[in-house]
Amino acid sequence: MKLHFDSNQEYQIEAIRAVTDLFEGQPLSGGDFEFSLTATGVLLSENGVGNRLTLTEEQVWENVQRIQQRNEITSPPAPLLENERGEFRIPHGMNFSVEMETGTGKTYVYLRTIYELNKLYGFKKFVIVVPSIAIREGVLKNLQITYEHFQSLYDKTQINYDVYDSKKVSNLRGFACNNSIQILVINIDSFAKDENIINKPNDKLTGKKPIEFLRAQIRLSLWTSRRTWRRRSAKRRLQTSIPFAPFAIPPPTPTFTILCIPSTR
Repeated sequence: MKLHFDSNQEYQIEAIRAVTDLFEGQPLSGGDFEFSLTATGVLLSENGVGNRLTLTEEQVWENVQRIQQRNEITSPPAPLLENERGEFRIPHGMNFSVEMETGTGKTYVYLRTIYELNKLYGFKKFVIVVPSIAIREGVLKNLQITYEHFQSLYDKTQINYDVYDSKKVSNLRGFACNNSIQILVINIDSFAKDENIINKPNDKLTGKKPIEFLRAQIRLSLWTSRRTWRRRSAKRRLQTSIPFAPFAIPPPTPTFTILCIPSTR
């Protein structure tokens, strides 16, 4: 049986737009760059393909305010913080949330948002953080069943998705170097502790920690639930390795809410 998806649900399009408009003013980029991984006495250079954010946090913040005003978000935002270099930073980092109730198509929205961010800005690397194996399998199933639908909407845009496997850490090279949309689905428990394989030097990666292949690029992370984000040790570790724009559906805290979609719509 072939499933059919309605691509014209206005409230879902609003949710996608709320996220993509965060980066309004960002030029479309191929994302090619070079990064280096250094072992003792050895410098390894590899071509990598990642997300380059050229906007300042101040510019992103201006976009946030416009989105909140458009969506009638009334909670007063915190002021920008100025660092010692005179740069303005968003309090708590660039963490944003779209509040969607059960039954409104959260998974469809964040998967389509990936395609839309690639179309508008050339972003290619995404990490989906899940709280459990069951949710992970659900995400993978949705990636599978929506594939043809999104291929028809986005002109057969090439996309690859994979699950982080501690026994196959060398696969992170492919995530880093592939020039198509790359989605890595990872369980929150995979990086929550220092003793986890992702946080330890690995011979298959020339002595580097697997998480450094993620840190070598700028990515976007998608958190699938409040419960996932509230794991403080994991949140702190992944925020360190994923420098910009995590967003969650439903929202983590503290974040800046940019849209609320109730179940009655």
